[in-house]
Amino acid sequence: MEDKIKRLFWITSLYFFSGLPFGFFYTFLPVFLRMQGVDLVKIGFFSSAGIFWSLKPLWAPLIDKYLYKSFWISIALFGIALSIGLLSLFSPESFLFFLFLFALTFFSALLDTALDGFIIDYISKEELGKANGLRISAYRVALIFSGGILVALSEFLNFKPIFIIFSLLCLFMALLVFLNGELRIKNSSSLNLNIIEQYLAPFKELLKREKIFIIFLFVALYKIGDALLGGMVYPFWVDRGFSRLEIGFISGTLGSLFTILGSLIGGYYTGKLGLKRALLIMGFLQALSNLGYTVVAYPELDRRWVYIASIIESFTGGLGTSAFLTFLTSLCKQNFSSSQYAIFSTLFSLTLVISRTLSGLGAKALGYFTFFGVTFLIALLPLILIPLILKGDYNKLKGKEV
Repeated sequence: MEDKIKRLFWITSLYFFSGLPFGFFYTFLPVFLRMQGVDLVKIGFFSSAGIFWSLKPLWAPLIDKYLYKSFWISIALFGIALSIGLLSLFSPESFLFFLFLFALTFFSALLDTALDGFIIDYISKEELGKANGLRISAYRVALIFSGGILVALSEFLNFKPIFIIFSLLCLFMALLVFLNGELRIKNSSSLNLNIIEQYLAPFKELLKREKIFIIFLFVALYKIGDALLGGMVYPFWVDRGFSRLEIGFISGTLGSLFTILGSLIGGYYTGKLGLKRALLIMGFLQALSNLGYTVVAYPELDRRWVYIASIIESFTGGLGTSAFLTFLTSLCKQNFSSSQYAIFSTLFSLTLVISRTLSGLGAKALGYFTFFGVTFLIALLPLILIPLILKGDYNKLKGKEV
């Protein structure tokens, strides 16, 4: 196998494993919990374990500074394997189940952080474009596998064997990475850098910009309606009487494919429309899909309409995400691109975790029909901020007045 093919193979494989815990946590787990009879409020509360995906900037400088990134990757995979294995031993009602769920998301976030740095050291600039395409595709395929396919598979297997298979796969990959000396590449960052300055400089640059706090608010809120809806989508499917096979295939697998399609189309038209119009139009369509779920939550409506609502929600979610990520990228100054992107993505991730955590309370108090309707109205609110942030049609906002 040629060196180039080998490098691309490792990037594809590692990012596949990077996506597995995320799909497991946000797709498979809510179905599993609801099938076990767990209360909606508690299902929403379990989403708080996703907090570690919002805290990556806290340990990123340490990964850059100490040991090999491949070492951190292998440790993270070992941790994921152990956490999944231990989850299979305890009831969802137990405290230990909740504890090991936090361990799973911590090691998953550690893996993501180490991998994002590893690809810079491991892949040449000439290969980076192709590697990025492969890593995104591999991550999306992992979401389909650990979400939709595992949910569908649980129709024929008990849940416990699925946990064990998942754990063994991660353990096998951890051993491969740990034993492969070719992946032990010296960190590219200088060991003489001041850790404190690495944290503070990107923040200082951002705080010098006008309207930065409005930008922070917009970043936090743009996907809030999507996040609130997403926290209760899979429990809703279970309560409407759909089988795990239907949930896994329609909402998990087919939904992920339409998300990918929406992302590709959204990326293309963001360039055509300009950033301001893209955020407005795709943000509105993203919000409108919540109204679709509101309609299908009406008890007497034919349940086959839920399929259509799911596909529309997945597609428009991809549209909105594409425009949103383009906006986030445009905000980052080149000298601090990684650190500033981490700051914005952390802000967005925190909102996602909080929204999903509270979604169970909203759904239980209001019922699915009213709750989904409220998420539609909430999703419209951040669109009001777009004209305040983008006074013109700006495509690049790196360090400039917004």
